[in-house]
Amino acid sequence: MRRTLIRSRLTVAATLVAAAGVLSPMLGCSNVTDSLLQAKDPDLILPGNVNNAQGAQALYIGAIGRLRTSTSATSGLQEPEFLFSGLLADEWSTSSTFVQNDEVDERSIKLNNSSVRDQFRELERVRTATNQAIAALNEFMPTEKAKIAEMYFARGFAEAQLAQDFCNGIPLSDGTQEDYTTGLGKPLTVAEVFARSIASYDSALAFANGTDAASIDITRAARVGKARALLGIDKVAEAAALVSVANVPTSYSYDATMSVNGGSNAIWGQGASARRYTVGDSLEGNARNLLVKNAIPFFSAKDPRLPVKYTISAKGDTTKSQDGFTFSRTTTLWSQTTPVPLVSGLDARLIEAEGLLRAGDYPGMMTILNGLRAAGLKLGEIQLKTTDLPALATPTTPAAAEQLYFREKAFWTFSRGQRLGDLRRLIRFYPGHTADNTFPVGEHYRGGNYGPDVNMPVPTDELTNPNFTGCIDRKA
Repeated sequence: MRRTLIRSRLTVAATLVAAAGVLSPMLGCSNVTDSLLQAKDPDLILPGNVNNAQGAQALYIGAIGRLRTSTSATSGLQEPEFLFSGLLADEWSTSSTFVQNDEVDERSIKLNNSSVRDQFRELERVRTATNQAIAALNEFMPTEKAKIAEMYFARGFAEAQLAQDFCNGIPLSDGTQEDYTTGLGKPLTVAEVFARSIASYDSALAFANGTDAASIDITRAARVGKARALLGIDKVAEAAALVSVANVPTSYSYDATMSVNGGSNAIWGQGASARRYTVGDSLEGNARNLLVKNAIPFFSAKDPRLPVKYTISAKGDTTKSQDGFTFSRTTTLWSQTTPVPLVSGLDARLIEAEGLLRAGDYPGMMTILNGLRAAGLKLGEIQLKTTDLPALATPTTPAAAEQLYFREKAFWTFSRGQRLGDLRRLIRFYPGHTADNTFPVGEHYRGGNYGPDVNMPVPTDELTNPNFTGCIDRKA
């Protein structure tokens, strides 16, 4: 069963356009009563025009659209968070002319980085849009419980993504207040933001209490979302219990769907199409002579879940990226219209496997992981065969089990906004992990060495909020 965002809701969005034209009368014309010249000025859109069920539905659609573009779909030149956060982790390497992307890939981010600012804004705008929609739906469409639940799910998802990717000290402002100063948020720790996310998911579960298909779908989505947020505060056993097979089947998926005209897959667009991102590896540089310690060799591993190759021209030359220098490594995992799962049954199984990892039940963990490897799942455009991924041996030590689990998860969830959060969780909750043995380190192919950053800073634009004076700290 697949829950989709877009086709029926987002491909057509409500757009209001006012246009005024001025035509000079032609010399010699005595009759200027052409209908074009009789056009009335468009009326103002007054609150009364939208304070109704149709207005509530439009706010609902708009909020879903915000969630879609903030995570994985095109919105101008905006890079979605699923893609961008992979630069700071090890999923992607920069191959564009944008110094802002270089800073993130180099783990040395300036506080005025405009791309980081845009990521922060987009996620916060999801929260504002969902809050507006929740109020309108409750007033004008109170029986649409599944839609109200979906808004709480979207809000929880944005809050969890902020906690996964940004520093301690995240303000969660309420942009729905008429007096904006009363809605300015105070800086919250990552754990506090995860707690807010969990509360949003709990509200989603409370509203999605029906037996209709929409309620069941949102219940499953909220369970997986809440479980991921619980991982962020190290409640692994509780997270695993929430997403059992009985509650979330492996076939389940809540997707952001794409279309050529209504917003295409930006992970494909920025990577394979524009060549502004290149798939990461543990050996960087065109000569592949720069060792990046701790990085998974996503390019050179040749894993069937992530097919990657250089693009070779008809002349036999290796195609350069957008920067005109870096050899372009692209994946066929995504196409222009490939839907992107925000949460899925695959995520649920991986969360269950992590529960067994933390309990020291390595055979149980491997039963799940090897079951996924043998299931012949479809990832993006890749249809795996049941024989593509041979079974792995059961690890015998905690270190080996952790390494195997997080590597498997990295390939299953590539560029779906989870890798950066997982690297940070390794440092916070798994003994022996530090930034130096978890994040990419060494010489960066743009010059210099990787820096110390393990998260993105709340941007300096937030300093207009008097409650905010900067990140509390930059710890994982």
